[in-house]
Amino acid sequence: MNRRRFLARLGATGLALGPLAAALSACGKKGDWPEGMAEIKWDRDTCVRCSMVISDPRFAAQMRGGEKDTVFKFDDIGCLVIWQRDKAAVHPWMSSAATRMWVADSSSMGERWLDPRTAHFIGGKASPMGYNFAAVRDAPQETPLGGAVLKGLTFEAMRAHVLAKGK
Repeated sequence: MNRRRFLARLGATGLALGPLAAALSACGKKGDWPEGMAEIKWDRDTCVRCSMVISDPRFAAQMRGGEKDTVFKFDDIGCLVIWQRDKAAVHPWMSSAATRMWVADSSSMGERWLDPRTAHFIGGKASPMGYNFAAVRDAPQETPLGGAVLKGLTFEAMRAHVLAKGK
């Protein structure tokens, strides 16, 4: 086979396999993103509050809303709580019940997402920014937190702990 024929066959093979490669790459999307949630690109997207790369799927969170359907991504639920407090004047829509929020179910490695307002939070988990709360669907029996033993916290109770800690 001469060089010209080889290159022609190589090009034809590439054209035939191109659509197959594109179709297979679409199958590689990780995570089952709930309706309305923007995909989090692990190890590439950054937290809007602390600018750290979002890399631990057990603690990621996201908020979406407002007139422009703005998306904010967070590496830690504590960052979402602090961001809500600090940016309330700039984004008043964040306190609306229509604002959509998601937090990773810590037992699913980013495969399941919960509404933080209905999730339960367990303390004592080493999270990326040190707020140390992880979301779960069902309330646990007991959780140690700073020497005390607590049952799973509601979003509002977890929020109060984060705001008291500050950062």
